[in-house]
Amino acid sequence: MAARLFRTTRLRVVRAESRWDRYDGAHEPFRFPPTDPCALDGNGMLILKTTALFVLTALAEIVGCYLPYLWLRKGASAWLLLPAAASLALFAWLLSLHPTAAGRVYAAYGGVYIAVALAWLWLVEGVRPSPWDVVGVLVALGGMAIIMFAPRPA
Repeated sequence: MAARLFRTTRLRVVRAESRWDRYDGAHEPFRFPPTDPCALDGNGMLILKTTALFVLTALAEIVGCYLPYLWLRKGASAWLLLPAAASLALFAWLLSLHPTAAGRVYAAYGGVYIAVALAWLWLVEGVRPSPWDVVGVLVALGGMAIIMFAPRPA
């Protein structure tokens, strides 16, 4: 057993596309040195897709809540309740598309929701967020990133 734990495999180093790859023949080659973590491959693409899905989810929820607000407070037509219901149904469906545990998704989604809500405040309602709003958004997004992208045991 101990011999198996410390067994080494021969690694072949090859040059490809101006990056170095180690390849042991049995597994997918990995980059050496590591590629840019912000590149749009591997984890970078996962981060981009997850964030985009969170933003779409937040927009669906905000629209689904803003339309009844217009009806209740601003005297808009009651017909706005139909697209509001559709938007909230879209919100629930989008939230179900995330590839991790539901509780983790809901917790991390809150950070993106805060950012999108303040962007909505500025762009739709015309109220410019304060510097403290921006600090709060950065803290919330940092929390979202820790929750969603922290390494976890398999």
